[in-house]
Amino acid sequence: MAVKHEPPYKVLIIDDSAVVRQTLTGIYSSDPELEVVGTAPDALIALKKLDELKPDVLSLDVQMPRMDGLTFLERLMKSNPMPVVMVSALTTKGSLEALRSLELGAVDIVEKPKLDVREGLEEISIQICDKIKAAAQAKLKTAHQMYLTPTKKLSADAILPVKSSGPNKKVKESLIAIGASTGGTIALRELLVPLPSDMPGIVIVQHMPKAFTKSFSESLDKDCRLKVREACEGEKIERGKVLVSPGDQHMMLKFDGNGYSVTMNNGELVNRHRPSVDVLFRSVANLTGSNSIGVILTGMGDDGAKGLVEMHEAGSRTLAQDEESCVVFGMPRKALENGAVDEVLNIEGISKRLIELS
Repeated sequence: MAVKHEPPYKVLIIDDSAVVRQTLTGIYSSDPELEVVGTAPDALIALKKLDELKPDVLSLDVQMPRMDGLTFLERLMKSNPMPVVMVSALTTKGSLEALRSLELGAVDIVEKPKLDVREGLEEISIQICDKIKAAAQAKLKTAHQMYLTPTKKLSADAILPVKSSGPNKKVKESLIAIGASTGGTIALRELLVPLPSDMPGIVIVQHMPKAFTKSFSESLDKDCRLKVREACEGEKIERGKVLVSPGDQHMMLKFDGNGYSVTMNNGELVNRHRPSVDVLFRSVANLTGSNSIGVILTGMGDDGAKGLVEMHEAGSRTLAQDEESCVVFGMPRKALENGAVDEVLNIEGISKRLIELS
């Protein structure tokens, strides 16, 4: 039977560092929709506390003594599936392990806060809390997804104005813009792997910490016929190439006379995210018009919904992931409510449709 969780969502923190446990407790407790019901220094102690505390979501360290986070996660998903957010350090090993955790069933990954750095802590805290709340509502075997609209947000206007002169008519080459959040890493892999190597250029915003977008891109590149890479300033958008926005920068299109490339911006959070799907979609709407396809995938909140409206109004074809295949049907739901979507399809259907339209 599906379990419906209501805020405040109960969080169990599992980390071998007492200082990290204290820091995360402070971050989660600062959000009125989260309640820290307990902490555990390792996975074995956490197992004993699960029945007693009945948390809605686990905040789980990757590297721990006695039993590492991946082993614990794998066992948990087999015996008692529940929402888990992995908290990982900024290391190459940590990035790879965090990505592996998503394959094992974790809902999301967050960057472990730097204990000696106060700068940017408020932004990091907002993003971590949003991911924990999204995970608590994620659709698992024993958890039914819900839709929650985050508050205290800036729109894409903070980064990029709407262009009044209309799209660029000189470039006929099409491109595909994709936005995703919670559950998006798995959805993107399932979407991209079937695509042939001669697809139009693809630009992607996936809400993910900066340490993990490079590893995620490299992982996709190994599995796909398309070339997948983390985008860098000024990089050309070309057929057969997929560019994934870095985890700490907004990604936008620009036109240089011969074609499209990407430019980066580290401005304010938009819809509580950087990168923001709305920023990417607006830049596509401003420049490409009907020569583009917009795709909005699983995720909490409404980032991308307004931008998809702008793409739709500029003449782009727009697709949304269906509720059944979403981990959290927030972003696609809002896009549908806004009248931004031409077709609603599952991931397999989106892949097939992109091939047909390209």
